[in-house]
Amino acid sequence: MESKTKKLKFPKGFLWGAATAAHQVEGGMKNDWTGWEKDNAERLAKVAAGKWQTWQQEKFPEMFDPKNYISGRACDHYNRFEEDFDLAKSLGHNAHRFSIEWSRIEPEEGKFDEREIEHYRKVLAALKARGIEPFVTLWHWTMPLWISDMGGVENVKFPEYFSRYATKMVEKLGSEVKFWVTLNEPTSVISNSYVLGNWPPQKKNIFSALKVYRVLAEAHNQAYAEIKKVNQDFQVGFANILQFVEPLNSKSFLDKIVAKIFDYFVNKKFSKLTGNNSDFLAAQYYFHSRVKFPGKRENENKIVSDLGWEIYPEGIYHVLKDLKKYNLPIYVTENGLADADDTKRANFINDHLKFVHQAISQGIDVRGYFHWSLLDNFEWDKGFWPRFGLIEIDYATLERKVRPSALEYANICKSNEIDV
Repeated sequence: MESKTKKLKFPKGFLWGAATAAHQVEGGMKNDWTGWEKDNAERLAKVAAGKWQTWQQEKFPEMFDPKNYISGRACDHYNRFEEDFDLAKSLGHNAHRFSIEWSRIEPEEGKFDEREIEHYRKVLAALKARGIEPFVTLWHWTMPLWISDMGGVENVKFPEYFSRYATKMVEKLGSEVKFWVTLNEPTSVISNSYVLGNWPPQKKNIFSALKVYRVLAEAHNQAYAEIKKVNQDFQVGFANILQFVEPLNSKSFLDKIVAKIFDYFVNKKFSKLTGNNSDFLAAQYYFHSRVKFPGKRENENKIVSDLGWEIYPEGIYHVLKDLKKYNLPIYVTENGLADADDTKRANFINDHLKFVHQAISQGIDVRGYFHWSLLDNFEWDKGFWPRFGLIEIDYATLERKVRPSALEYANICKSNEIDV
């Protein structure tokens, strides 16, 4: 019997693209992370054996090389952005999310580098010339050294400094940009820097973590107000990493309580602190968490990425459904996986988009999808070995190579539909 393929059509004007972050792709940085990398590269290479499973160690021996943990020239996207945008256009992308590197723009307090502002103007012009809608992230975790020397995101003056920088960017570049993302995944910084102590400044302190919630929320709120003063029509939001959280045992009162607490701090608290100061929701989905008392995660992990993260497409539907109550347009600004062999990415994209379509069919106003990432890139404290790119990067030669999954995704972008 002949099998019939069903096509699911996305709304007219749906945005299709991919995302990057300056520190992960540009190269040539001087910020709080670059110093931390140099100080911690040897340690990270040594602890890799205890951190990763045997199959990961065998597949990615570069994790034992300290050089893996130094961002250096990264993908040299700073100089090769036009080449990379040509590839994005050839793959049918009509939108692209990237971040401006604050440490380039304001290397000293109050001193703005006009040449670097001009660089990002050229980046925006290159996107617009190719018919690609830019989504600009103003803060993707890294910061100028003068800010980190003052205590970074723990400093109560951080919102003032950030909103000043944000205002400067929208005044200088606003003619080219409609969509502004103030902060990327504030809760990732809170958990990794101040709860787990893995990222700079490696401070495990619950009181600091709670303070940073307030400081970053205020940074968004102030920036939102200032950006809207420049132009009421600018669309402003922040990118929130959202998990699908459920109790391991749905009949266990304790598991349900733990799941509620986890869900509040991971998914809801930051939105509560920012109130109505968003014109759209930027949702980023990677994780499904089945939690049990007193706070452990126990996922089935039937299929995992190279990082060992569970691939659970249905979770994106639950995350989007939960956002419906805010009654705002939603863009999925990140969703992706580490998959060096490119054996899972095409199915990953199709399966997640099936659930995005299901959400749309139930009246949830999703207007775009950005895969993470356009390019293989520097994955923070893990370095270069996790491969998230639609485009493979040879870090020795910097050669770009389009992966087969990128071509599958291109068919979706160009046709505005998926096959089921």
